[in-house]
Amino acid sequence: MFDVLVFVYENYWCGDILSEPRQLERKLNAAGFESDEVHKAIDWLNGLNQLAEETAWPSPEQGAMRQGVTEVQANAQSLRIYSTLEQDQLGPDCLGFVMFLESAGVLPATLREVVIDRAMAVPTPTTLEHLKIIVLMVYWRFGEEPDALILDELCDDAQDRVAH
Repeated sequence: MFDVLVFVYENYWCGDILSEPRQLERKLNAAGFESDEVHKAIDWLNGLNQLAEETAWPSPEQGAMRQGVTEVQANAQSLRIYSTLEQDQLGPDCLGFVMFLESAGVLPATLREVVIDRAMAVPTPTTLEHLKIIVLMVYWRFGEEPDALILDELCDDAQDRVAH
């Protein structure tokens, strides 16, 4: 499923293709993805699309308002408590990465909740690599572009790093 999501991220502008799931399904099958993986990815994307429609988040045209929304929703005094089910699904690496993104100021509380929801929608425990794809897909769907350093962190493979 995650290979399909990466393909969608790399090849389509946010939301353009989500309004026509049958057309997306045909394109993904033509690209060589297995039918069951395509169905899982489309179901996952439909869930993301539904959350995006239900979430109060300014459109890219309302960019000037975005900062105010983030400040109101991401109160420094608030604390997110993860349920046992969420802790089991995400594990310490993923939870630590979400906290890193929050502390860096690049994952507002609203988007964090969408990320957590989409991670919980994955049928198997979420790996850190999968969580990074989920974060990218959430940014993608909401029309947000992470800054270069965060994008590098999301796309970087830690196994390829060389210790100095």
